[in-house]
Amino acid sequence: MDSEPQIRIAAEDYLDALAAHGIDYLFCNPGTDFAPIVEAFARAARSNRKVPRPMVVPHENVALSMAHGYTMVTGRPQAVMLHTNVGTANSINMLIDASRDRIPVLLTSGRTPFTEAGAEGSRSAHIHWAQEMYDQAGMLREMVKWDYEMKRGDQAANVVDRALELAMTSPKGPVYLSLPREVLGEVVQTPVESARAHRNVPRAPVPSPADIEVLAEWIAGARAPLVITGLLGQDPRDAVVLSRLAKQWALPVIPYTSRYFAIASNHPMFQGSMPGPLLHDADLVIVIESDVPWLPSKESPSADARIVQIGEDPLYARYPMRGFPSDLTITATALSVLEALERALQGRSGAHLEERRARLVARSAELHAQWRNEAESARRGDKNTLAWLNYCLGEVVDRDTIVINEYSFRQEYCPLETPGSLFGVSNAGGLGWGFGASLGAKLAAPQRQVVSVLGDGAYMFANPVACHYMAQMQSLPVLTVIFNNRLYNAVRRATLDMYATGVAADDDGRLLADLPAPNFEKIAAAHDGHGERVERPADLPAALRRAAEAVRGGQQALVNVICPP
Repeated sequence: MDSEPQIRIAAEDYLDALAAHGIDYLFCNPGTDFAPIVEAFARAARSNRKVPRPMVVPHENVALSMAHGYTMVTGRPQAVMLHTNVGTANSINMLIDASRDRIPVLLTSGRTPFTEAGAEGSRSAHIHWAQEMYDQAGMLREMVKWDYEMKRGDQAANVVDRALELAMTSPKGPVYLSLPREVLGEVVQTPVESARAHRNVPRAPVPSPADIEVLAEWIAGARAPLVITGLLGQDPRDAVVLSRLAKQWALPVIPYTSRYFAIASNHPMFQGSMPGPLLHDADLVIVIESDVPWLPSKESPSADARIVQIGEDPLYARYPMRGFPSDLTITATALSVLEALERALQGRSGAHLEERRARLVARSAELHAQWRNEAESARRGDKNTLAWLNYCLGEVVDRDTIVINEYSFRQEYCPLETPGSLFGVSNAGGLGWGFGASLGAKLAAPQRQVVSVLGDGAYMFANPVACHYMAQMQSLPVLTVIFNNRLYNAVRRATLDMYATGVAADDDGRLLADLPAPNFEKIAAAHDGHGERVERPADLPAALRRAAEAVRGGQQALVNVICPP
């Protein structure tokens, strides 16, 4: 017999508002604060109302990185809900990555009940005292565009409207909302609908015609221009237009610590991923969406070079210190600048264009020969190398593959051709992002192969048991490839960089950097996955092919590639 009709609660308005904004999933790691959300989901299922699909994830970092991965593939923000202060604290590492890479996500967490008795949802467990904070949002406020604590149940729809309009306004980024249990459980008299249709976000910034005219003149007159990118390619159309412009005007492109596909590696103007060799001789350096276009402590452009900084936030206002010079600073999306430049450069001639084209095409051929030789040399060696691993990946990566890079993927050795096919970890360096992001990407694009290329440290930071669990339980077969040097190599490099002749160098900088690793492939096997360990270069191609075949058959796979430093 059906129970009596239930009086509507605020949590129902909240879920309805998320669905109205096109949010597909609520990635959650629940706790005692979730009771009204659980009830609202149960009621929605009974009434067949459209609400986001709840996705229970057994670690908070994985929940947020999955939302990140889903959003970067689809462009649509998703929602995450975590348990009070402790769950929120567990997610901050991934929140930093999302913030620095301008990923719009609605991060929410329950708030410990603020009433000790007398209200629906008052404190009912011992932890409800110890988990209360004076300012729960304070621990993450620097990393979000907006934060708020919902005060009343009838605010639910308007609060979601406000959160998502700010998350999606340029420059995009994460927002945070705390949800007290009593407020979510409040009775609301009538459903409050989202007003999103009447709250359009502002247009993203576009360049002024005067700035485009100046930049077009500088490009036409440049002897040795150089383009350095970072976040360019977040919109795949960026790469399409940049590739055309680079070909027409012989503009060398360096995707430096790039987080997205910016240009195909077989494009003659792709000149590797390090700016140093071209930076010193450049007379025009065009920086497009790059927070750190070069390392001033190691290299700098000529004092006479013109520097152009382009981006939605070209000065990176949320960075406390950033001192790169700029002779022309343009606040605009990369796509709008590139499209305007194409139009402005039509019909112009360049005094050095053909000489530059010939020089760069020849340089490209030399670089590709060098990269091939490195891989071939490693094939004949006795240990796996970064070049060999990436070269072998080229056999299993096709045009539709999505590559998630957290450490060791290099386009020089594994050519990619498709805009939107490469996603890299944020420059903030919050490790543990890649595995979860690959699961989110697979959730967003189930028909595409997803390859996650991780370091051994990045794999362990990812809470791998939680990740493999999600791959198994949600049928998300991804191919995880670990570049396992059994080191925190960033620590070792930093030590040797500062103290090359110091005492720590006597041990090759390994103090605090050694990371003896277990058999990671067995963790995958414990979750019904295909796992292999590869120590010899000759064995790597076949191992990757077997793993890719397992993934095509619906089984997650992991290849643990031992790569001694």
